[in-house]
Amino acid sequence: MNDLFTSDDGLRLAFDDRGRGHPLLCLAGLTRNMADFASVAADFAGRARIIRLDSRGRGASDPDPDPGHYTIAREAQDALALLDHLGIERASILGTSRGGLIAMALAAMAPERLAGVILNDVGPVVERAGLAEITGYIGRRPTYADYAEAVERLPAVMAGSGFANVPPARWRAFAEALYVETPGGLDLRYDPALRIALQEQMSRGELPEIWPLFEALAPRPVALIRGAGSNLLSAATAAEMRRRMPGMLFAEVPDRGHVPFLDEPEAVALIGAWLDLVA
Repeated sequence: MNDLFTSDDGLRLAFDDRGRGHPLLCLAGLTRNMADFASVAADFAGRARIIRLDSRGRGASDPDPDPGHYTIAREAQDALALLDHLGIERASILGTSRGGLIAMALAAMAPERLAGVILNDVGPVVERAGLAEITGYIGRRPTYADYAEAVERLPAVMAGSGFANVPPARWRAFAEALYVETPGGLDLRYDPALRIALQEQMSRGELPEIWPLFEALAPRPVALIRGAGSNLLSAATAAEMRRRMPGMLFAEVPDRGHVPFLDEPEAVALIGAWLDLVA
């Protein structure tokens, strides 16, 4: 069972805290939750304190009655509130997609709280193609009758997004993390109102490039994981990140798009090498 704490505006937010050592706060993508980091907890709880958060409206955390609060700034405040709740002065962040954007925001908002960062398939430039794909599915209930059907259909559905050679057990874990099984078919494990929040943010125009926030991560230990077929983090942006931060650790995961699952050998090796720098 997950632990809970209360945000400053009264929402109950779920988290999991296990392991000992350097605190590594895991922040998931826009529609995802702490289950995405199950393999990280299994692989590294012997070397680090792995803290996984369900952001507001995701997983086991309360939905926000005001979709306008589903913002990077608000979710960054929640991350800091969790660290305060646990009595942690400084922590590192493993941020997948939106979680990585939150990490970069914290480099500006509260730099003294940030010890290091691992970015999973995200950078200071968000590609239009990847964002279009997200806006196409966010908030829409899946058409799968159950987990078995999802496992059968996901390889073809996700092939166009850069995924290949994914074992059925991995697709099963993916489906169980993102969806809940109901008598009427699979349903979302996140608040569908996230779609409203994203549409509102998109109505303000293109997402700005945030190179200054990325550069603010230095001189902390920083690492980047990229799915070789990612449509959200381009190869060109990853190359420019490496040029601007030569000491950044980097791994590219073959047969993965947005985002790598973090159980791939390349991802596991990079996280281990990064922990050698901070632990």
